[in-house]
Amino acid sequence: MAAVLSYESLVHAVAGAVGSVTAMTVFFPLDTARLRLQGVVNVLLTTPLWVVNTRLKLQGAKFRNEDIVPTNYKGIIDAFHQIIRDEGILALWNGTFPSLLLVFNPAIQFMFYEGLKRQLLKKRVQLSSLDVFLIGAVAKAIATTVTYPMQTVQSILRFGRHRLNPENRTLGSLRNVLYLLHQRVKRFGIMGLYKGLEAKLLQTVLTAALMFLVYEKLTAATFTIMGLKRARKH
Repeated sequence: MAAVLSYESLVHAVAGAVGSVTAMTVFFPLDTARLRLQGVVNVLLTTPLWVVNTRLKLQGAKFRNEDIVPTNYKGIIDAFHQIIRDEGILALWNGTFPSLLLVFNPAIQFMFYEGLKRQLLKKRVQLSSLDVFLIGAVAKAIATTVTYPMQTVQSILRFGRHRLNPENRTLGSLRNVLYLLHQRVKRFGIMGLYKGLEAKLLQTVLTAALMFLVYEKLTAATFTIMGLKRARKH
C-alpha cells in the first residue's frame, strides 16, 4: 500500500495526466474534424436513398406547380434505373449541399441546450425533469426553425422533378439553392420557407426533449453509482 502511495507513484500519475491532457489538446481539432467528416460521409452515402425515398413518397401526388414533372416508378430498383437513365447518376445526389449544411443542426441544438442549462443552474442547484424536458424542446425548436429553409430546399432538390436549369441537371450547387430560396420567397413570401414547420416541430421537438431527459437521467444515475462505489472503497 505504501509503495502505491509513494512519491514516485505520484510523479508518474501527474506525468501521465499532463501527457494525456497535452495529447487531447493537441489532437482535439483532429477529433472534431473526424466527427464532421463522419457526418459528411454519412450524407454522401445516404443521399441517393433519400432521393429515391422522397420520390416514391410523393409519387401520385397532385401538385399545383406546373414546373414539377410527375413520376412513375414501379419500385426502388426501377426508381434508381429511371433516375440514372433520364437525369444522370449525379441526380441521385440532388440536395447534397443543403444536407451538408444541415449537419450543423445538432450543433446548434446542443449549443442552445447547454447555454440554457447553464443559465438555469445559476438560479438553482439541480434541474427538474420538467426543466430538462423544456430546455431540450426549446433548443431543438430553435435549431429546427433556423435550419428549416434548408430542409425545404433539400426536399425540393431530392424530389428533383423540377424544370429548373434544364441544361444543368445537377440541382445541388449553391447557385441553385439560392435560386430556389429566392423563388420560394418571391412566390409565397418569407413564410413560404417555413411551410410545414408545425409538423416538423411536432416530430422533432418532442423526440429531442425526451432524448435530453433520458440522457440527463442516465448521466445522473451513472454518477450516483460511481459515487457509491467510491464511498465503498473508502
